[in-house]
Amino acid sequence: MTNLEKYNKTFMEILNVEASELNAGFGFQTVSNWDSIAHMTLVSTFEDMFDIMLDTEDILNFVSYEAGKEILAKYGIEI
Repeated sequence: MTNLEKYNKTFMEILNVEASELNAGFGFQTVSNWDSIAHMTLVSTFEDMFDIMLDTEDILNFVSYEAGKEILAKYGIEI
């Protein structure tokens, strides 16, 4: 499974969305079930999955599908 497939699967499972919904406009302000618990579940899952530890600023800035890709790239994770 590629990193993109893992990334997408995580969003789909945690936020209960379809792959077709994952696009540039997908973020916490547009997804009703992206609450604080779902947010921390996403972060924790990505940290475990990619064996990284996001710093606080990156956790706070992980506010959308696209922002997540950019943040993970800072840690050497190509999505």
